[in-house]
Amino acid sequence: MNQASHPTVAPAAKDLTDATLSWSENGTECHALWRSERNAAPPKRVVIADDTLNADSAYRLACEGTGLLWRGDFQNARLLLQALMRRANAPVKPGKARAKSRAQEATPITPQQAFHLHRQAQSQRARTLSMLLIPLNADRSIPLRRAPDMKLACAQAWGPVMDKNNTVTSLRELLGVVGAHEWHKKGIEVEALGGAPNNRIFPSYGVFSPVRGEYVALVANAPLPEDHALAFDIGVGSGVLSAMLSRRGVKRIVATDNDPRALVCARENLDRLGALPKVQLVQADLFPEGQAPLIVCNPPWVPARANAPIEHAIYDENSQMLRGFLSGVRTHLTPDGQAWLILSDLAEHLGLRTREELLGWIEHAGLRVLGRGDIRPTHAKAADKEDPLHAARSAEVTSLWRLGIQPL
Repeated sequence: MNQASHPTVAPAAKDLTDATLSWSENGTECHALWRSERNAAPPKRVVIADDTLNADSAYRLACEGTGLLWRGDFQNARLLLQALMRRANAPVKPGKARAKSRAQEATPITPQQAFHLHRQAQSQRARTLSMLLIPLNADRSIPLRRAPDMKLACAQAWGPVMDKNNTVTSLRELLGVVGAHEWHKKGIEVEALGGAPNNRIFPSYGVFSPVRGEYVALVANAPLPEDHALAFDIGVGSGVLSAMLSRRGVKRIVATDNDPRALVCARENLDRLGALPKVQLVQADLFPEGQAPLIVCNPPWVPARANAPIEHAIYDENSQMLRGFLSGVRTHLTPDGQAWLILSDLAEHLGLRTREELLGWIEHAGLRVLGRGDIRPTHAKAADKEDPLHAARSAEVTSLWRLGIQPL
C-alpha cells in the first residue's frame, strides 16, 4: 500500500466537551465549535489578534488565560507561537516571582517532588501555549493568509467532517496534528523487527509511537514458552508487538485495545508487515475471552494522572491498567503458560512506585516470577543532564517480566 496516496482515516474523535467558543468581533457576537484533544475548556475571554500584536503582549494575555483568535498571516502565527515557547521555557529570574524563602521552599527535595513540579510546569506551559487560536472553516480549510492545506492531516487525526460548522482550535494542537501526519507518512524504523524496508511502524495521531525500541527488543529475545500457538497482545497500540510475535512464530494472536484509533493503526501496520492474517483485532478493555499460553502487555509506565487524554499511553493513574492486567492474568492464562509484562522502573526512581509494591501485586494476583530480561534505554533524554528528571532517567531500566501461575 502506498502510504501517501491511500491514507487510513481514523474514526472521528469523541467530542467530550461539546463546547462552543464565543467572542465579539466588529460589533457582532460570534460562535464556533471548540475542538481540544486535551479536553481543555474554551477560553472564557477571547480577543482578536493579528500581525500587529507583539510577543510580550501576547504572552501576558496568554498567561492570563485570554484566547488570541488569530486573523493575521498564518506563518506569522507560527513565529509568534515560537516566541511564546521561548518565553514559557525561559528560567524564572531569582526574586522575580517570589521571595527567596518561598523559592527555597519550592526546591525539590525528593525525586517524587521533582516529578510533580515538572508535571505542574508542563501543564501550565501547555495551557499558556494553547491560547493562540486558529479558525477552521467547515471543510477544515484555514481562512488565513499563507495558510497551508491541512485537511488531510485533520481527517487522519479527527475523522471525516461530520457537520457544516466552523471550528476553532489551538495552533499548538493543530501543529501536533500535522506533525503526527508526517510521522504517519514517514514511519519509524524499529530495529528489532529486522531489516528494511519491513521494519517500519507508521503511528497514527493519538497512538503511542514505538520510538523507544528497547522494549521491542526484549520481546524479540525473550525465550518463548513451549506452547506458542496462541498469544494475547493486551493494549495493541501501533501493533508493533503483535508483529514481533508473528515474526517469532506465534501462530495466532488476539490483540485488544480500547481505543478505536489504535485498532485502525494496528490493522494498517500489521497488514503492511504481512502479519494481519495471524492477528484478530478486538476492541476490549484488557483481555479478550478465553485463555492463551502467552499473554503480552506493555502498560503505561508512569503511575500519574494524565494531563490530557492523548497522554494515557504514558501515564496510568494509580497503576490502574497494570494492576488490572496482573489481576486478570490467572483467569486468562493456561496453567503452564507465561505472561510477559514489559515495564520500566522509572516510576521506582521517581518515588511513584516501589519494587516491593510491584512484587506484592504479582504475588497477590496468584502469579510468580519465572524470569526477567533487562535492557537500558538509549533515548536522548536518558543522557540529557538538563532534563529535570535526569537523575531518574539515567538510572532507568526496562524489563520484561516472565510470569507464571503460582501452584496451588
